[in-house]
Amino acid sequence: MSVETATHKETLGFQAEVKQLLNLVINSLYSDKEIFLRELVSNGADACDKLRFEALSDEALYEGESELRIRLNFDKDAKTITIEDSGIGMNREEVVENLGTIARSGTKAFFEKLSGDQKKDANLIGQFGVGFYSAFIVADKVTVETRRAGLAAEHGVRWESEAAGDYTLETIERPERGTTITLHLREGEDDLLESWKLKSILHKYSEHLSLPIYMPKDDGDDKKKKKEIEWEQVNKATALWQRAKNEITDEEYNEFYKHVGHDWQEPLSWIHSKVEGNLEYTQLLYIPSHPPFDLYERERSHGVKLYVRRVFILEDKEKIMPNYLRFVRGVIDSNDLPLNVSRELLQGSKVVDQISKGSVKKVLGLLEGIAKNDAEKYESFWQNFGPVLKEGLIEDHSNREQIAKLCRFASTQDDASEQKVSLDDYLGRMKEGQEKIYYVTADSHVAAKNSPHLEVFRKKGIEVLLLSDRVDQWVIGHLTEYEGKSLVSVAQGDLDLGKLEDKAEKKDLEKDQKAFKKLTERMHKVLGDVAEEVRVTHRLTDSPACLVSKEGAMDANMERLLKSMGQAMPESKRVLEVNPHHPLVEKLQDVQDEERFADWSRILFDQSLLAEGGHLEDPAGFTRRLNGLLQSLM
Repeated sequence: MSVETATHKETLGFQAEVKQLLNLVINSLYSDKEIFLRELVSNGADACDKLRFEALSDEALYEGESELRIRLNFDKDAKTITIEDSGIGMNREEVVENLGTIARSGTKAFFEKLSGDQKKDANLIGQFGVGFYSAFIVADKVTVETRRAGLAAEHGVRWESEAAGDYTLETIERPERGTTITLHLREGEDDLLESWKLKSILHKYSEHLSLPIYMPKDDGDDKKKKKEIEWEQVNKATALWQRAKNEITDEEYNEFYKHVGHDWQEPLSWIHSKVEGNLEYTQLLYIPSHPPFDLYERERSHGVKLYVRRVFILEDKEKIMPNYLRFVRGVIDSNDLPLNVSRELLQGSKVVDQISKGSVKKVLGLLEGIAKNDAEKYESFWQNFGPVLKEGLIEDHSNREQIAKLCRFASTQDDASEQKVSLDDYLGRMKEGQEKIYYVTADSHVAAKNSPHLEVFRKKGIEVLLLSDRVDQWVIGHLTEYEGKSLVSVAQGDLDLGKLEDKAEKKDLEKDQKAFKKLTERMHKVLGDVAEEVRVTHRLTDSPACLVSKEGAMDANMERLLKSMGQAMPESKRVLEVNPHHPLVEKLQDVQDEERFADWSRILFDQSLLAEGGHLEDPAGFTRRLNGLLQSLM
């Protein structure tokens, strides 16, 4: 860092991630260069919204000038474009934080996903959010002058950079609040120095903003520049969500989403409705076409914007949309909330509770419509947001049935990893006499579909749901039945297929239990420290043994998951079930040497543990015993 003390100008280095992002923006987004104006105007609108909200409790922030607006000007001789807003502005610390660093969740994931392919990386940059740095798509130098509202006695700040790895900061005199951004255009960008061109971009991307945008009437004529500029409003400045639906084009809906969702791709779908009656509010809610980078972060960047009579109040990330719908973007405009509403008031507000319930119903209804009428579009939604929506089965008891209908799972129907099977699909394919919905949990799809617990179900053609999302372990504890059918794990308790198992099979099992009683008792003596019980089973057709949890005990996969999260778990014993018709088990009956018998029994137990994705306490001991067994067979 070097400091020029004469001018009080500092030269600071960008955060490493900013340097990388700037390089990507300049090289990957050039073909979509018009988005720079959308992003900068959108930032100016957000700054005005923030001022309006903070001024509700401190009107002095307006400094005697309450108009909130954006001005756009250009200078053909200097080859500059200027975007000025009368919003909240920034102090020195905020300038460094907002323009010199990327202090946001998802940053690490963003850079890990970059591939080096400009086209693919352009999509990722769009998901991450381009924001202010889009200025460098068209400019080789950017100057920002700003002053925080309410700090009239303080100096302003000038930030300047040529995107070469550093930027300068200096203190300036700035009587007006807000921010002015000056873009020094690159060679070849002269087409942007035309009034009609800038207006066409504004109409395309920013017509929906409820804030007025002004441009000079004089069209940049040099002679008229000497006179005082006469400004004209170039957008409608009406809240898009307050307009009649039949007056709004799909293009306008899409562009508004890009503003409110801080996204640059079109949404998957949206719902726009006005609620009247005891409560009056308008909602325009969007389902994104791809997940934001902060989808699984605790501190999310964006949520649903709350307005009161078209006045922006705050961006709510918790109260209006429940956590399992955190991907929803949009606006809700209420006529029944006070303008000075705060987060504390939101928490205990019955009005907000009713708005939230109504909005959740609208979103779930929208998803139901997509699932019913456009399977391909719903499949895309589920791939992006399925695990998040499943959280609703845990969090939202009142809507659990509706959410369950929207859930999709993989199953043994085709063993594909894609989650396409609904619970209604499953019910429609149930065997005659089948009374339960069967599932297996595992930490991966491959482990689930290869589970030995599925063998008898495959033999009988009984479909089993394959649950491998991390959230499934919690979901299944709350979704215990569907349409009157119990959900049952194939890896817990005694195998009871009910009417799907005939009397002959039950008699054969009883016969085998008697025939192998001596063997199972002998094995239990060896495995008593790790196995609750050893018993004969008919759930296996190919494997020699498997482990099952006792009825009502914690699922083994859930236990492993909690341990991986650092939770202390008491050691639990499982039941080892052996296949009486497998050659290894039959051979074990004839082994008289106690040491060899113990080794074989331990191998069967450890094999069963590995087959379900478990971890061996003594892998070296397992290897030694297995090598001994192989040598004895040579």
